[in-house]
Amino acid sequence: NRITMGMRPLLVRPPHGPLTIIDAGAGDKMDAKSREIYGLDRAENLDVTMARAGVRSEDVELVIASHLHFDHAGGFTVRRADGTLVPRFPNARYVINRGEWDDATHPHERNRASYMADNFVPLETAGVVDFTEGDGEVLPGISVWRTGGHCMHHQLVRIESAGRTAMFTADLMPTTAHIDPAWIMGYDLYPMDTLVYKKRFLREAIDREYVIFFEHDPGIAAGVIRERQGRKTVEPVQV
Repeated sequence: NRITMGMRPLLVRPPHGPLTIIDAGAGDKMDAKSREIYGLDRAENLDVTMARAGVRSEDVELVIASHLHFDHAGGFTVRRADGTLVPRFPNARYVINRGEWDDATHPHERNRASYMADNFVPLETAGVVDFTEGDGEVLPGISVWRTGGHCMHHQLVRIESAGRTAMFTADLMPTTAHIDPAWIMGYDLYPMDTLVYKKRFLREAIDREYVIFFEHDPGIAAGVIRERQGRKTVEPVQV
């Protein structure tokens, strides 16, 4: 009863700003049993795919977290040969929502399987975390916006460049199937909040022709949502 899903962080190269990555996948710290449970294919990890884009971990200067679930924040840290945990991107600052940090460091029975302290607590120990409070610009052209729904402080990332707007929607719309307002993940802690936000967001995205990045879709990395006679479809775009 499994489906194929992707884990697709996004590299952003602002013309006059730091090389940025949004989310970082599940990382490489999971043991064999955990990898089997989640069916993780590690044939190509983040280092491999970044290298294909001509980027090393040392080149990244800013990391933005949509939220801190393990499949988004697992790649924020690495385990050294001596067992110590350090930031995966040694020259980067990590931008994390304060409310999400508080939830992740104080998990409850419903969400504790999604938050793994090894993925983010070492960042605070290393002194590389910048906390944000609410919506707003992280740097010129890149801003974060709380959606809630999936978790209380889940946020999307808005990117504006050359007169176009792109949205990294993370788990608000993890795949193209989720452009239907009623298609909401069973993982969502607050599904009605997802529904309310998504309905409003979809109207805006269609009318303004936003480019949407689908973090978990196995086949379509990004596209523009079109609507014809009430039916929504995704027109893929090259990125």
